[in-house]
Amino acid sequence: MVDDRDRTIRDYVVLTHQVVHPGIIRPEVDAANFELKPVMFQMLQTVGQFNGLPNEDPHLHLKLFLEVSHAFKIAGATQYALRLRLFPYSLRDRARSWLNSLPSDFITTWNELVDKFLMKYFPPTKNAKLRNEITSFHQLKDESLYEAWERFKELLRRCPHHGIPYCIQLETFYNGLNPSTRLMVDASANGALLSKSYTEAYEILERIANNNYQWPSARQPAARGSAGVHNIDAIIALSVQVTSLTNMVKAMTSAPATVQQVTELSCVYCGEEHDFDSCPGNPASVNYVGNFNRQPQNNPYSNAYNPGWKQHPNFSLSSQNRHAPALRRQNKNTQPPGFH
Repeated sequence: MVDDRDRTIRDYVVLTHQVVHPGIIRPEVDAANFELKPVMFQMLQTVGQFNGLPNEDPHLHLKLFLEVSHAFKIAGATQYALRLRLFPYSLRDRARSWLNSLPSDFITTWNELVDKFLMKYFPPTKNAKLRNEITSFHQLKDESLYEAWERFKELLRRCPHHGIPYCIQLETFYNGLNPSTRLMVDASANGALLSKSYTEAYEILERIANNNYQWPSARQPAARGSAGVHNIDAIIALSVQVTSLTNMVKAMTSAPATVQQVTELSCVYCGEEHDFDSCPGNPASVNYVGNFNRQPQNNPYSNAYNPGWKQHPNFSLSSQNRHAPALRRQNKNTQPPGFH
């Protein structure tokens, strides 16, 4: 025995061929020209390689792999030897890493490989979870009998180790149906489905489910909406509202600049730097100035205006005023020469 102190340090840090051994011991093949055909790998890629993800079904992968391996028969090689050599090529990613992490020469037979594979990707906890889904089965809302029956059979297939007797399986499915669907099933069974045997009840469910699939009775409600209006996601609608509020705030903050621009405009009547209401050429503005310059006693817009003064002879402008003709003659005589 070689002492460890006599070995070189390189032997401990450099990988050598002595430690590179696969986890599967491949049995010897008596065939002289044994090789794996390229069509085998193509078929494995067609059925799908196993990645080791939680949502993948290991039982389905084993079933598909056996279908591929049974399609070939090589002289001098047994089916078990072909499976052990071909199975590593059906794995990828996490599953392939798991297989490479096994100790050297750890698996010697096909049954050992299947047990290790199922123990890794179908542990007892997953089996218990699927079994609980079977025993607590209920028909979903707006789910047809065909869809419920197919979903129940899929649960049974994904959990082959459920251990539920056949009669209890149909009883569980029958109890999970909606009242209307259960009534239809009983009517098709001439009274009650549970009064039939397992074989008869299974055939009745298959016949009703297939007829329900070929002639569906429920129509999918059409989505109603206004013409030209598209439904958008709630998040997109909220984003549009926030953007609209932001634009409103920006418009409010920029309002003084807009007012400043308006005040800088010229009059539309005379072109001077004032607005139209203050223009001297505006008739309404002239009347306003004239009314404002009258005596406070006779100006109805003045705070000192008294309504009782309207009958005063000096303030009255009606035809009853005797001094009105004299005032007009006096004003006519005092006009400057050349004025017309």
